[in-house]
Amino acid sequence: MRARDVMTSEVVTVGPDMGVGDVARLMLDRHISGVPVVDDGGRLVGIVSEGDLMRRAELATGGEPWWLATSKSPEEKAKAYAKAHGMKVADVMTKVVVTIGENEPLDRIAMLFEERGIKRAPVVRDGKIVGIVSRANLLQGVAAGKAGNAGPGDEAIRATIMATARAEAGVRAALVDVTVAQGVVHLWGNVVSEAERNALRICAETTKGVREVQDHLRVMPHSVLSLEPE
Repeated sequence: MRARDVMTSEVVTVGPDMGVGDVARLMLDRHISGVPVVDDGGRLVGIVSEGDLMRRAELATGGEPWWLATSKSPEEKAKAYAKAHGMKVADVMTKVVVTIGENEPLDRIAMLFEERGIKRAPVVRDGKIVGIVSRANLLQGVAAGKAGNAGPGDEAIRATIMATARAEAGVRAALVDVTVAQGVVHLWGNVVSEAERNALRICAETTKGVREVQDHLRVMPHSVLSLEPE
């Protein structure tokens, strides 16, 4: 399974000029622990999480032990002060955001969460948010995976891809081959155009049970490959 299979598509976002109190109320009302920040063009510029709002002057949590405070550089002190006293989302948000693509496998996402110590990541396409994946979404994916363990085997996957490519996608099936190992599909052989190549790739990507597609196809000119689609 991939990010697109488990992500939350209806994402609550805020602008950088929203007040800190307003974003805190929004998170409480929507029962969410983090919210992406986007500019007027809808592009991701940051993220605000519960952690960003924990060291606040209003909560009397903005201070630090003297030994920790004295060890910080002037720049670190300035950033900490802004986090504690800033009134706008832009002042408190995390600006360096870990993002993922729609096709990222769940095991890699889980590893990324563990390595970075994060609980959620926006799913981005062309710089714009199309969803968000949280730890809860990953658990849902694990549960769904266990419930669907009896999915199609490699031979069934291959047969489905070849049948769809031949009957619906206009692929010259006699010139290509598909091998499948534990849900990983390899595309081999020759096609006459990038359109045909993309069609076969999409056939594979949209077939149930496919975990990954590796394209080894070669695009050959019509003068070399003169066969018509079967």
